[in-house]
Amino acid sequence: MPDTAQPMIVAGREVKVTNLEKVFFPKPGLTKGDLIRYYVDVAGAVLHHVARRPMQMKRHPNGVDGEFFYQKRVPNPHPEWLETVHISYPSGNEADFPVVTDPAGLAWIANLGCIELHTWHSRVADINRPDYLLIDLDPSEGNPWSHVREIAMAAKRVMDDLHLPSYPKTSGVTGLHILVPIVVELEFPLVREIARAMAKEIVKLVPTIATTQWKVAGRPGVFVDYGQNAFDRTIASAYSIRPVEDARASAPLRWDEVPDVEPGDYTMRTMRDRIAAVGDLTAGMWERAVSLDPLFDVLKVKRTAPKRRSRPGPPRDWRAEYFGREAGKQRGPSHR
Repeated sequence: MPDTAQPMIVAGREVKVTNLEKVFFPKPGLTKGDLIRYYVDVAGAVLHHVARRPMQMKRHPNGVDGEFFYQKRVPNPHPEWLETVHISYPSGNEADFPVVTDPAGLAWIANLGCIELHTWHSRVADINRPDYLLIDLDPSEGNPWSHVREIAMAAKRVMDDLHLPSYPKTSGVTGLHILVPIVVELEFPLVREIARAMAKEIVKLVPTIATTQWKVAGRPGVFVDYGQNAFDRTIASAYSIRPVEDARASAPLRWDEVPDVEPGDYTMRTMRDRIAAVGDLTAGMWERAVSLDPLFDVLKVKRTAPKRRSRPGPPRDWRAEYFGREAGKQRGPSHR
């Protein structure tokens, strides 16, 4: 099929798209065009999670069965209307990330083969301070989904006791995310320390099935992951489609749905109807943002971030790891 660009008008802006009929999800027979139309259709729900955040591009040019690669730098050429943010790393590396702010941006990013929307926990106004805290329940082999649901309900008890608003969502693959909207005031290392203390409190409630042990080998239960609360880490946003055969969606849930939810309950085919039936369950989420400052005393967390030990060996070359010799040619690690 020739790779011929054609214009698509989205919210008054022209987006050049290609290969709309290419099958991206063979099992349900969904195409790249279906993916683009999905994101445009659910833009009202997804944008308040995605907008104004640096986005890391995870590109699947040939769909879920093909090779994928990560790309940080915004490709050139790109539309004049597309916003970007310049980010400098402590290592001295720099990159201009795309910033999606409207339905046209969603169509543009999906046209690049970005099946899922991987965004930072912070927004461009202050990239060093996140506006949500994340607890990621990550089951490894041998840990049933029922344990994930039980741990999630334990997490809700902890968060309720701490007077924190909490929003669960399926990851869209095998895990479950719990987001706490927070006031933009603490840098990532301190938010991570609060999250670590919360994770330990969660494990205390369900110690036989949950753990904060980082090492995968011999891990005794579902990992209550607090480490994603870090600079330039990303997760698939709410309503994001994931690169799995059945085109699952990362679906926000009501807490009363968590005890019975299954990982594949919501997909690209069903998510529009889900939103039409229950609305955006995260609407108003950011208006409920809370300060984490009182939790330093409640959870007995030091107000200074721990010093990180330097990695052994030479500095990591992230350009080589993500891009290889040519931008966009190196395969990267998968996300849950």
